[in-house]
Amino acid sequence: MAQSKLKLLDKLSFQDLDGDAEFIPLMSAEDEDAMHKEDLPDTLPILPLRNTVLFPGVVVPITAGRDKSIKLINETNKGNKIIGVVSQKDESEEEPGIDDINTIGTVAQILRVLKMPDGNTTVIIQGKKRFEVVDVLQTQPYMTASIREVGEARPENESDEFLAIIDSIKEMALQIIKVSPNIPSEAAFAIKNIESSSFLINFVSSNLNISVEEKQALLEINNLKDRALETLRYMNIEIQKLSLRNDIQSKVQSDINQQQREYFLQQQMRTIQEELGGSSIEEEIDEMRVRSKKKKWSKEVHNHFEKELTKMQRMNPQVAEYSIQRNYLDLLLDLPWDHYSKDKFDLKRARKVLDRDHYGLDDVKKRIIEYLAVLKLRNDMKSPILCLYGPPGVGKTSLGKSVAEALGRKYVRMSLGGLRDEAEIRGHRKTYIGAMPGRIVQSIKKAGTSNPVFVLDEIDKISASHQGDPSSAMLEVLDPEQNNSFYDNFLELGYDLSKVMFIATSNSLSTIQPALRDRMEIIHVTGYTVEEKVEIAKRHLLPKQLKEHGLDKGALQIPKKQLEKIVEGYTRESGVRSLDKQIAKMVRFAAMKIAMDEPYEKKVTNEIVVEALGSPKMERGKYENNEVAGVVTGLAWTSVGGDILFIESAISKGKGTLNLTGNLGKVMKESATIAMEYIKSNAEALDISPDIFDKYNVHIHVPEGATPKDGPSAGITMLTSLVSLFTQRKVKKSLAMTGEITLRGKVLPVGGIKEKILAAKRAHIKEILLCEENRRDIDEIKEEYLKGLTFHYVKDMSEVLEVALTKEKVKNAKTL
Repeated sequence: MAQSKLKLLDKLSFQDLDGDAEFIPLMSAEDEDAMHKEDLPDTLPILPLRNTVLFPGVVVPITAGRDKSIKLINETNKGNKIIGVVSQKDESEEEPGIDDINTIGTVAQILRVLKMPDGNTTVIIQGKKRFEVVDVLQTQPYMTASIREVGEARPENESDEFLAIIDSIKEMALQIIKVSPNIPSEAAFAIKNIESSSFLINFVSSNLNISVEEKQALLEINNLKDRALETLRYMNIEIQKLSLRNDIQSKVQSDINQQQREYFLQQQMRTIQEELGGSSIEEEIDEMRVRSKKKKWSKEVHNHFEKELTKMQRMNPQVAEYSIQRNYLDLLLDLPWDHYSKDKFDLKRARKVLDRDHYGLDDVKKRIIEYLAVLKLRNDMKSPILCLYGPPGVGKTSLGKSVAEALGRKYVRMSLGGLRDEAEIRGHRKTYIGAMPGRIVQSIKKAGTSNPVFVLDEIDKISASHQGDPSSAMLEVLDPEQNNSFYDNFLELGYDLSKVMFIATSNSLSTIQPALRDRMEIIHVTGYTVEEKVEIAKRHLLPKQLKEHGLDKGALQIPKKQLEKIVEGYTRESGVRSLDKQIAKMVRFAAMKIAMDEPYEKKVTNEIVVEALGSPKMERGKYENNEVAGVVTGLAWTSVGGDILFIESAISKGKGTLNLTGNLGKVMKESATIAMEYIKSNAEALDISPDIFDKYNVHIHVPEGATPKDGPSAGITMLTSLVSLFTQRKVKKSLAMTGEITLRGKVLPVGGIKEKILAAKRAHIKEILLCEENRRDIDEIKEEYLKGLTFHYVKDMSEVLEVALTKEKVKNAKTL
């Protein structure tokens, strides 16, 4: 019998103690009777098995892996070759004790021991009788226990019912073999040739597709008939599962189409990627899920993330939507949901930071300190929307960075110049290829906190197009009552922007949508005086340029007098951007001298300024003399601050036409027409002969014809120029004026007063003529800006002419 067993060894499936085994029926009825008559010893070495239950009569190959098991097999194989085999309760237990094994097991005989090429020991054993562990005698070098035989109740005379059960088991076993693709067809031959009923039951039980616990329960059934019925029950369940599985496969089976082919290729690519050290899609999804558990987000966001992650798991990685979905989930994980940086409420420190970085700008600094004070007291105030409005180069943008440092917040800057696509603000919908979130959400993600200082640069330069109106999209961003749930088209969720401190910058308010302007608190950042520019250059610009050009702090010194020369002779602006460029030229001039080992003066003189920068270029902006009739100095507001302009009038013989030149706008031309009509209607009161208007042509010119000019501010300047021309009376020396006129001769107020006053000071104007209603604008300006200026406030044109014109006529006055 042993030889016949060994002939079939090549058909056995050799597996370790953790695996299942394939069993081969090799026992006849005579062999079974002989086996039952054998006596059992009182003690046996016990071999615990992890995943296998051995039944009487069944042959099974096992591979011994534990040291105790190998020692037991080697020693027993030299003796009577009889061991006790029991299954473990917990397969993970490496050193099982009496409490870790089942007490009912099977006595086994070692048929053969094989040394495998990998160094493991494989043993072929056959079950004989069942036994019960009475007591463990020793555990070293392997477990030994006292045992007693467990009898088996068999029908003395096999009844028709028992035989029917046996036939059912055999038929169902053949049926399972037939429908199961994993069982070889040779197994049917073995089943048909089994003669013993008990061996058939044990053989089928050991090969059932059930758990170790269920097999152990079958082994512990003493009544053979009951064990047969229980085995039959498990076989019924198995045949139903196989039938159902085959039905499903037959329904869904179809030829592999292109999509399935791509899927299998993708699976192969994934495997190759893993072999090369990359991460698989499953690993990435698991990583995302782990990261999501660390996020402090609401239940709504969490549920939405889980839903979108599940959607990504079902996607084919080859489709275009997969990358969009991946980017979307990354965005959800990267956004700082409910993560806020802690504000610093040290108001004295904040004031020092603002004063350190910016000279002047007292109104802006005062507003920031007020905001900090209120936030310190309430700690839940919604961030205001500040709009710094003023000319270029006055420090509006850099002020935002200083505010962020003073508050201890992250700093984010977003340039809106030329923005014309609404999707830049709100993002694209995920249905589009290449969809991405708007720049608001992207900037918040980059900042890493939900309460940064967010500078919206050049908000007045947003433009509308066929792609939408971004300024309208900004309404939700900058509305403190709505931005607590800002909706981004890509994000598809409301994001809280109420804790973000938005600071917008603008050069002009006229181009900002009125509804958007209404949502912001306008803070006027005016230009700097000459004294302030000198101080800024000394504190900030010169040290910065020395550092950028690789020079030491003491490598170049520009005294205050020379700084004033640079400011007045080489720049004409409200800010300090051009001044910064001129100082950079001075530093480069010194750097060139140092690099060429040429001698140079560290302390700059006027001659060095001229050598480095050339002759002064801005002298034409200075006040001109009043020796020519019809030339009057006016004040204008430009996008770069205040400026002075000259209105020139001349007459020539003709038919009384009025000509206007100088690139003037519609409003400015209307002012000239109104001034001319006022003079005609009040000629006698102004001591002007009415015949002049029919005999002479009048020409009004505003120099710098390449520069467009418009606005009503030059009204009184044009009127004064014409009256001075017609009467040949001098205009008061060092006088400038600004104001709008009406046909009745009323003088109306104008804007940009502070910028115009600074421009007048730069031009060394001594007296300024304004409308009476502009007095309130002067009251709001610091006294240091008004030093050296005299103001004349007027209500109508007669007062203007009385103040502006002298009784003295110009030399060589024309006789009209």
